[in-house]
Amino acid sequence: MVQELTKEPAGYQWALPENLDIPRDELKVRLDFYGQSVVMYVVEGRIVTTKMVSAEDIALALLRDIPLGSGVLPENSLWWQHRQDGVPVVAIWRSPQIWPVALQLEPFKPPRRFRLPMPGLIFMCRPGTSPRVVAVKRRPTTPEEPVYRVPLYNVYADGNTCPGSHKYSDNIAKIPEEFFTAFFTQSLGGEVSQSYGHDLLKLWESIDGKKRYPLRDLLPCGKVADLLR
Repeated sequence: MVQELTKEPAGYQWALPENLDIPRDELKVRLDFYGQSVVMYVVEGRIVTTKMVSAEDIALALLRDIPLGSGVLPENSLWWQHRQDGVPVVAIWRSPQIWPVALQLEPFKPPRRFRLPMPGLIFMCRPGTSPRVVAVKRRPTTPEEPVYRVPLYNVYADGNTCPGSHKYSDNIAKIPEEFFTAFFTQSLGGEVSQSYGHDLLKLWESIDGKKRYPLRDLLPCGKVADLLR
């Protein structure tokens, strides 16, 4: 919609001493945010053009003046995301390997230690925060590849993890290893095994010291595309 004003809109007067003789700053564009829409007003002299725009278009226009970059990513990074809260998330791949694990069965007593073969793991890491972790049968190459529940304690069904009292590093490259150095406790297990269901301790005892995790035992929990959302 185009309309003509009876007079040009007053410009913005800077809060500066008058003797500097700085002219008013002219209004060029105005945005009105409503509950379900955004309206843009483009002012050219006494002519105002009005149209609806999307929040995405506004964000992309503003980003032209804001340089964005991931910096140097950790080795084996799968992807980088800039989330709505402004904190970057980096997905880090760890190939199938044997991880030393400590399980705290009773308070104030030495933990029970295991050497557990794990499948390939994806860690979604944010600085200083406990990671989200899922298992995969191979390093993913497409968003449609399935992901699986991690056969570990202290991991929720969606892959989010309970940090307990552990303080994670601001260096996201260290977070996957820090996750395994923290003590696990018998909580937040859930059904993670085709063979042992909720009984993670029996599963750990069955694979302790083995070379490979039995991939057929993994339980699916979505796709890589779910993580990218």
